Amino acid sequence: MQHTRIRTFNTKDTYPEQNLDNDLCQAVVANGVVYLRGQIGQDLDTRESLGIGDVEAQAEKAMANIKMLLEEAGGSLEDIVKVTVYLIDPRYREPVYRTMGKWLKNVFPVSTGLVVSALGRPEWLVEIDATAVLSNSASLAN
Repeated sequence: MQHTRIRTFNTKDTYPEQNLDNDLCQAVVANGVVYLRGQIGQDLDTRESLGIGDVEAQAEKAMANIKMLLEEAGGSLEDIVKVTVYLIDPRYREPVYRTMGKWLKNVFPVSTGLVVSALGRPEWLVEIDATAVLSNSASLAN
């Protein structure tokens, strides 16, 4: 069985200030299921953190990344079956869920929300990951 790995990278390039060396990717397509890496307010091409101090802007960028990655995998937001939201402050729940709700209107995924003490970088306020099942028969990996 072959899996399709989308946007591969090494952590030493993404986190140059840390002593890391892990080969990862932004998404894996396996048997028509798309597993996405948790997305934050970061430009996937430049690795620049966006929306510093603005949880809504970070949630907006995370959802835009999710949409883009799903499209690269041959799917769409409508294929999402599960989202997990990580917040560093419970007061961010309403603005993040409102933002996420705009992107997932009429999709109805299951959702888990967690409040955590921190994310991978101190400027990141929210992280959203998603799992999708491709609805089309032309998925990248069967």
